[in-house]
Amino acid sequence: MNTEAQHAERGSSSETPVGAEEEPRFSRFAGLSWRGVGLLGIACALFVLLFSHFVLQPFLIPSGSMEPTLQVGDRVLVDKLAYRFGAEPHRGDVVVFDGTGSFVQEPPGENPVTGLLRGVAAALGLAEPAETDFVKRVVGVGGDHVVCCDKGGRVEVNGRAVEERYVYPGDVPSREPFDIVVPPGTLWMMGDHRGNSRDSRDHLGDPGGGMVPVDKVIGRADWIGWPFGRWSSLPRTGAFRDVTDPAGAHG
Repeated sequence: MNTEAQHAERGSSSETPVGAEEEPRFSRFAGLSWRGVGLLGIACALFVLLFSHFVLQPFLIPSGSMEPTLQVGDRVLVDKLAYRFGAEPHRGDVVVFDGTGSFVQEPPGENPVTGLLRGVAAALGLAEPAETDFVKRVVGVGGDHVVCCDKGGRVEVNGRAVEERYVYPGDVPSREPFDIVVPPGTLWMMGDHRGNSRDSRDHLGDPGGGMVPVDKVIGRADWIGWPFGRWSSLPRTGAFRDVTDPAGAHG
């Protein structure tokens, strides 16, 4: 019996001809792989957008109003949980807020599709924020009596002069004098670059008197995430440590 011939025949019948099945099999798995990659990409994108919307959002700094603390082009990471569980902004906090009704009386009109795309890009820190979103420093909270300037040329809160070391070098605390009491549930906001910031001072004659409702605060800017050379947490200021709350108010 020719066993070698039998083995050869069996071997030739069990082997797959070159190119007969490998290409369809490869194509089938490649198709599944691409679908899987696509679904994974969509899931990751949704996760990032949800995380940005509810927890931590990158915010592109579009102007120099917060120099030297924040530079044009910085991406700050905004903690959206900072004030979610009963906590409220404190004097000295750098916050992002919706200025509709305080800094901007009517939001500008925008194409819905363009607005959606811009909103997604802004949520990822890839585009400038909406024209109604601002970043400023909290200088006065509900009940505070904020005055500028005292005899030493400083901002005064509840009778205490504030040493604002974060103010842009060469700037004065304010060229425009003001004397206001912050209504409960609102905030008095100022930029660190006082000579290049449109803030609460510029809206004293508008409805709301330049005060920003606490519920319009989006979150607290806690870190600079980009560029890498400026990667750091935002330093907390001790400028307001000697300021006491007025009677019946909390700050």
